Amino acid sequence: MSNIAGKAYAMNVITPIRSYLLRVNKLIFWLVPRVPGVLDGLITLSLIHYAHWILIGKNQFPHVDPKQPKEDLKYCYMMFFTNFNGSWDQYVDSFTFAIPFGLDLLWKWNVRYPKSVSLTPFHNYIRYNQIETIHYYNGYPLAASNDVKSAKAVKNALIKFQQDAKDASDDNFMKLYNGLLRGLQHDLGDMYPPPIISMSAHQVQRREMWHKGNLQQGG
Repeated sequence: MSNIAGKAYAMNVITPIRSYLLRVNKLIFWLVPRVPGVLDGLITLSLIHYAHWILIGKNQFPHVDPKQPKEDLKYCYMMFFTNFNGSWDQYVDSFTFAIPFGLDLLWKWNVRYPKSVSLTPFHNYIRYNQIETIHYYNGYPLAASNDVKSAKAVKNALIKFQQDAKDASDDNFMKLYNGLLRGLQHDLGDMYPPPIISMSAHQVQRREMWHKGNLQQGG
C-alpha cells in the first residue's frame, strides 16, 4: 500500500472550486491563520506530522514541456497534503472533532462539500477526492510524531544537563542526573513496529537483524 510508509500515512486530496470563488477562498486562507482559536485544535492532534493546503487556479498548472497541450479546465482546485500516524478513519475523525469550524471555512466553497459534520458524508467526500500516493518515502518508518517529539526533548535535556553538570561535584552530578531521568521518563523508550507494517519498515527490521548478526559474529 503506497500510502503507508512505516507508521506514517500520506493523504492527498484534490477538490474542485468554481473559478469565481477562488478569490474568496484565497481571502479565507489569508484570514484563518490570523484569527485566534480557529486552528488551535490542530495543536492537540499529536498524530499529525504535516498538513498543508494549496489553492491553484485553472490556468496555473505547470507545463514541463512546450509540446505539452494546455489544459482546458472547468474548475480551479484546492490541494490538501498531510502525513499522519494511525488509521485513515482515526485521522479524519480527529480532524472533524478538533477543528470542525476551521474545516468548514477552508472547504466551504469547494464543489459539493457536505460540511465536516456529520461524519459519513464528510468521509465519503474525502474518499471520493483522495488521490493515491504513488511513491512515499519515510526516513524513519518506525517513528511516530510523538517519537520525534520525544527525541527532540531528550536531545535538549541532554544538552542542558551537559552544561549544568560540567563543573558539578559528585553529589550534585548525581542529583542532576536523577532529575534528568525523572524528567525524561515519558520520553525514553524503544520504537516498535505498528500493527500495519509497510515494506520500508520491513527493510529496517531486516537491516537491524543483519547488523545484530554481524556484531554477534564479530564478538
